[in-house]
Amino acid sequence: MTIDRRQFITITGAAISTAILASCDSRGPKGAQKLLKYAERKNEVVERALFRHRAMDFTPAGAKFAGAALPSYFISKTVPVWNNANGPWTLEIGGLVDKPVKLSLQNLMDLPRTHQRVNHYCVEGWTAVEQWTGVRLRDLAKLVGARHEAQYVDFESFDDGYHESWDIDSAMHVQSVVAYGLDGHLLGPAHGAPARFYSPVKLGYKNTKYLTRIMFLPNNTGGYWSDQGYEWYGGV
Repeated sequence: MTIDRRQFITITGAAISTAILASCDSRGPKGAQKLLKYAERKNEVVERALFRHRAMDFTPAGAKFAGAALPSYFISKTVPVWNNANGPWTLEIGGLVDKPVKLSLQNLMDLPRTHQRVNHYCVEGWTAVEQWTGVRLRDLAKLVGARHEAQYVDFESFDDGYHESWDIDSAMHVQSVVAYGLDGHLLGPAHGAPARFYSPVKLGYKNTKYLTRIMFLPNNTGGYWSDQGYEWYGGV
């Protein structure tokens, strides 16, 4: 019998979860913190060992783009829209880099672009096919001279401070892009305009919309959902 990538991680996670439940004594979940941290590290180790971040995501033959039917998600009370009263939107890229920059949307669109037809995997169990247009993060990393010490990348947004941290290997995957287009159109506010980060190697909640800043960092800095108990690694 063979199992695919998602099934393997589900089975592995289930085994670890059983051990975590067994460790929750009268002190409650806090009593399992060491094991939770261990499980998190092992998830990353398993992911790196098995897939080495070279696997490519492919969509089913004949599948249609989700387009406007793609569910909208944000944590603000209303759809986030950039307020130009604060100045034109820019994307700051910094941290452990040699040449930090601030890019306007036009600057971003002038860079070498890619179109990628991939799957969107939601933690709730559904999948949608989409085509993203944007710039590969690995190309932006070269532009700013990301340093070897940068082992994580944090993506920040204007959606009420939403952010998520990624391991450097996943962030540099060839299908990881800073997107400004969805299914042949510029992003709209419902789906993360002016730009968002997207990669099929992580679950949907890891893909930060409404980007304002990308920081190359030495350590994992968690994230909005990660800090509330979701697996920060969020692989699929």
